[in-house]
Amino acid sequence: MLKKFLKIFNKKKSGHLNSVQDLKDDPKIIYLFNSINDYSIESEILFVGGCVRQNILGEKVEDIDLATNLEPDEVINCLNKNKIKFIDIGKKYGTITAIIEKKKFEITSLRKDIKTDGRHAEVQYCKSWKEDANRRDFTFNSIYSNLNGELFDPFNGRVDLLNGYVKFIGNPKTRIKEDYLRILRYIRFFLIYSKNNHSEEIKKIIKQNINGINKISNDRLLNELKKILLSKGFLKISQDKFSKEIIQLIFPQLKNFEVMTKFEKKDCKSLFEDNDFPFLISFLIIDESDNAEYFMHKFNLSKFEKDRILFLKNTYKNLNNDFFQKKNIKIMLYKHGRQKVIDLIKLHILRSKNIQNIDELNNFYKIEETPVFPYNAKLLKEKYNFKDGKLLGDKLKELESVWLNNNFKLPIEKVDNILRD
Repeated sequence: MLKKFLKIFNKKKSGHLNSVQDLKDDPKIIYLFNSINDYSIESEILFVGGCVRQNILGEKVEDIDLATNLEPDEVINCLNKNKIKFIDIGKKYGTITAIIEKKKFEITSLRKDIKTDGRHAEVQYCKSWKEDANRRDFTFNSIYSNLNGELFDPFNGRVDLLNGYVKFIGNPKTRIKEDYLRILRYIRFFLIYSKNNHSEEIKKIIKQNINGINKISNDRLLNELKKILLSKGFLKISQDKFSKEIIQLIFPQLKNFEVMTKFEKKDCKSLFEDNDFPFLISFLIIDESDNAEYFMHKFNLSKFEKDRILFLKNTYKNLNNDFFQKKNIKIMLYKHGRQKVIDLIKLHILRSKNIQNIDELNNFYKIEETPVFPYNAKLLKEKYNFKDGKLLGDKLKELESVWLNNNFKLPIEKVDNILRD
């Protein structure tokens, strides 16, 4: 059993997490661990993946992934027995999502690969933690931990993580051929964790296998691209020629990396502290051609994402020098909402060669309130006896136009004149 091995392994390796206090003291996690561990004499559950990496580095833990030697049906029985809600939509992939007090925990059964084709793996459930570790991609993704911070780390992933090495488990060529998405995963983890240069061997293997990316669905590619753009390592890409080259080979529509040298400036770097995917992808794909439209056609972006991208593209190309006056920005706030104004200001700052009022523009949207038009159909019907119809709509539009052109002010005498005409 792994419980005994953990004690022996950690006495030899001293492989404890830097801190598991936040996880260890969370009653939801304790209850989940106790539920699985008490299910049978041999049942076990451990942390795995990102939450272990983040703990080792002393970072804030985001999502919590767990591994267990129970099969999915046994996990479901265990959760039912302990009155824990769950989602079983990922059951065919070996994952059951437990929900305790609205917090989700993905529990995946130990597996080993039977057959792979570069896109999908045919797996078989197993009881061996080493076999489960064997099928993972990088050494620091095959680190498991119990609640006490004792590690099962069969490939010395902790050492690699602390020293900034992104190492494939086993033969890199074999691991990439099992799932070509690992090329992009390598780039993502390299940008985040590496303290070293790319090895010439890895660069050669990736370039030799880059065409395998064509086997990967666009949805999986887009999902991985989102993770790269939103990662803390993304800003390093302008300094990493190989990573940039690979991403542009896979996503040739990403054309504006050269502008990212601006990010190193303190006043511009702050613009990217709390960004989201729609703005970042807009920044990279918008140009004078139909490049943005082609990207949106190829990949399955949401309506919300497409709307943000098209607004930026169509509005930015028609801007004039007077646009960023306070009155004009307030009109944009009113017509299109705060998020789109933020996008527009950020894009303007980052695309323009010489912006003198960066701080003023950057701070404007943080403090400026969105104007609220003081009239609506209900008020006109109740106070001025208008009826539903075209006249009511026309009067509201006329009032709104005067209000916008009069610096968001509408004297009562003007209202009376408009409504009595």
